[in-house]
Amino acid sequence: MFRNQYDTDVTTWSPAGRLFQVEYAMEAVKQGSAAIGLRSKTHVVLACVNKSTSELSSHQKKIFKVDDHIGVSIAGLTADGRVLSRYMRNECINYSYTYESPLPVGRLVVQLADKAQVCTQRSWKRPYGVGLLVGGLDESGAHLYYNCPSGNYFEYQAFAIGSRSQAAKTYLERKFETFTDSSRDNLVKDALFALRETLQGEKLTSSVCTIAVVGVGEAFHILDQETVQGLINEFEIVGEEPTPADETAAPDQGSGAAAPGPSEDVAPMDI
Repeated sequence: MFRNQYDTDVTTWSPAGRLFQVEYAMEAVKQGSAAIGLRSKTHVVLACVNKSTSELSSHQKKIFKVDDHIGVSIAGLTADGRVLSRYMRNECINYSYTYESPLPVGRLVVQLADKAQVCTQRSWKRPYGVGLLVGGLDESGAHLYYNCPSGNYFEYQAFAIGSRSQAAKTYLERKFETFTDSSRDNLVKDALFALRETLQGEKLTSSVCTIAVVGVGEAFHILDQETVQGLINEFEIVGEEPTPADETAAPDQGSGAAAPGPSEDVAPMDI
């Protein structure tokens, strides 16, 4: 089913000056599981929610290592994200071989944006249905970029994309002024807190999230589940399990205690 006669082709403009196929690709990003990025002066932390299609399957990998100093977290079509991360990896290898130095993060992001833009201007192609949070460290410091399917890119102090990302954005907007001087552990803690906001009451455990870190003296790597679970326990953000007092009060409250749940489930997900 088409919205109108102007959305059958990515190169067709609507009278209002819109490209609907590009907007549909951006909508695919909003439907993906949440991905979050934060940066300080010395470190970048990427985090994502692991969602499996069924209880019988494993989750799709959502964080990819590009180089020792760059990594990406994706939301949207995982297959598109995998292809783009491979392209970024090749660009880093070629640059390192030619110039014998790491590829600057900003230059890689521009190349990626140019590649995405081509797909918005060719009738035989479709836009990539994935948003990428690119985190990295170069000579100018730590960087966090968001690459949009439209070919636009933006640098952020902290950002969240994907399903129910607005709840995480609200948390990040309250705290972002402290991120610049934050330590590595505090950045990871804030990433876990922001992730919990997107779960809408679901318990946060190491099995439902992935955390990756890159920083000064620390190559990009994904933290193992035991480390993440230890951090969750240390920061006491294991979810909102009812205390004994809450359990005794629950019968008196009746169905009213469950009322806030559904309203939170429809948080806006704009990019």
